[in-house]
Order: sequence, then structure tokens, then C-alpha cells
Amino acid sequence: MILTGNKITEEVLNGKIVIEPFDPAAVTTNSYDLTLGDKLVMYTDEVLDPKKEPHTRTFEIPDEGYEMKRGEFLLGCSNEFVGSDFYVPIVHAKSSIARLGLFIHITSGLFDIGCKCNVTFHLYATMPVRLYKNMPIAQITFWKTAGEIRLYHGKYQNDKGPVASRIYKDFK
Repeated sequence: MILTGNKITEEVLNGKIVIEPFDPAAVTTNSYDLTLGDKLVMYTDEVLDPKKEPHTRTFEIPDEGYEMKRGEFLLGCSNEFVGSDFYVPIVHAKSSIARLGLFIHITSGLFDIGCKCNVTFHLYATMPVRLYKNMPIAQITFWKTAGEIRLYHGKYQNDKGPVASRIYKDFK
């Protein structure tokens, strides 16, 4: 069952949901709006090998914005540090962003319960689109669980900023 906006606010105040910083104006009917941070990450390897740590270049989004090219893939992150030990967070693109042809994640919108971090966005542009720091880009929803909760303690816990794939750690 999805939490309403009022319940999200209540659970943030009760400490059962983490959203830092928390802005009551970003609470919607059944989600919380997330904004884009000021840094983007680009892979620099010609071929990405899941068994090897990828090489990346990090750069700041200029005040005039960054124009993503058609077919370009970048990593970004939310300004907000989010998570919960009590609810399952799911991140979705804002409808207005999706209507620009911008994907904010490639199939991995589900968070493990207990994971707390800045959300890393997997940005893919189907057409040229300009990104601005602090722009509303995504929504996070929170869902009740059934059964015994086992908390996440994985390789992305407490991440700050956009984070490249760490799948290579699964091969060791």
C-alpha cells in the first residue's frame, strides 16, 4: 500500500522516513518531489566491463544548465538524502520530465528497505534536453511491507553524490 503525502510528512516527523533536507512544499498527494544535484558523472571507458571498476569524469552543472545530447547517458543525483527502515522507497520520473524524453532511471527505481543515500539518477536523453541544478526531476513514493523486514547493508549504503556502478565488487 502506498503512503499518502500527509502520511509521508507524518513519518518524516516521526523519524520513520529520512528525507534531508525536507521541504513541506515538495510533498504531493502520494509522493515527495526530488531535485537534481549540481554534479553529473560521465563514463569514460570505451567499453564498460562489469568485472572492472569503471573510469568516470565528474563535472558540475553550470548555472546556464547542461545540454544533454540525444542518446547521451549520464549519472546525476538528488539533492535529498532519502531512505527508510520501515517502508520501501520507489523512485519515478516526474511526468513533466518524462514528457521531455528524459529517462531518470533505467529499470532500477526500487530501493531496498534500509538503504539510505542520495538517489543516483541514470539519465538518458531521447532528444536534446537541458538539465539545471536544483530542478524538480523525480518523485519518491513509500510502500508498506508485509513479512519480516531485513535491512539493506550493501555497497551503495550512505552514498553521497552520483555514484557509478559497483557491480565489479560482486565478482570478488
